[in-house]
Amino acid sequence: MSPAARRALTLLGLLGLCAAYLQGGLNKLLNYPGAVAEAVHFGLPLPAFAAAGTIAVELLASAMVITGCLRGLGALALMLFTLAATVIANRYWELPPGMERFMMANSFYEHFGLAAAFLLVALWNQETAA
Repeated sequence: MSPAARRALTLLGLLGLCAAYLQGGLNKLLNYPGAVAEAVHFGLPLPAFAAAGTIAVELLASAMVITGCLRGLGALALMLFTLAATVIANRYWELPPGMERFMMANSFYEHFGLAAAFLLVALWNQETAA
């Protein structure tokens, strides 16, 4: 594979990995009251601050991953954010058996896998920088 093709595919993969965070961060930025309401819904302390922090992490860390500027740090930030958000929003173990629990468990483990992908990006970035 040519270096140009490798760079293009790497960029495409990183954009895909960050797509949900870019979309979520932009939606929250454009509807800040909705972002605060979401923070209230999940019982987060200082909802306005939590919403602003969420927007900042989703957009800034995604930009870091995509551009390569402090990529490892951005990937670790998104990994930690994803793990925290997953535990807060996908508490499937609290639901009775049934379809809702099944779907929430699937979402929990999908997000766990996404967090692992960001860990791999951080490790890959460290290896390629050495």
